[in-house]
Amino acid sequence: MNKVVLMGRLTRDPNVRYTQGNEPMCVARFTLAVDRRFKRKNEGGDEQTADFISCVAFGKQGEFVENYAHKGTKFALSGRIQTGSYVNKEGQTVYTTDVVVEEIEFAESKKAQAENGYGSSDGDSGRDDGAGQPKGGDGPEDGFMNVANEIDDDLPFH
Repeated sequence: MNKVVLMGRLTRDPNVRYTQGNEPMCVARFTLAVDRRFKRKNEGGDEQTADFISCVAFGKQGEFVENYAHKGTKFALSGRIQTGSYVNKEGQTVYTTDVVVEEIEFAESKKAQAENGYGSSDGDSGRDDGAGQPKGGDGPEDGFMNVANEIDDDLPFH
């Protein structure tokens, strides 16, 4: 069985591209910083307390990431590990390991995100994310963004 469950924050805005062809598909690549459960001390101080895990989301999950994810957003996701390799320009073989996202959802409200200091800092708070709520804008009292009913069927979760 190949199953991965992670919760962490995006280290930067996702890299989103679309495939070529008759039916283009969204491909969103991002890195998730996942805290380790236990801290270990070494002679020079604390060791790294997070792992930085490369993730890729395709199709509807990729579109969700494109529309709602930005640096600092906390997500819970599940997927599978996929390894691969390629030869770079110098002729060296490079090995890759990615988590292919099968399910992804928010792991905290916008209010909690702002309280933790992870609000949008891209300076584009007026940009509309297509869900009737501008990115970085003030949401309702409960801290969650409003999602327009007409796009509810397109979301990868219910």
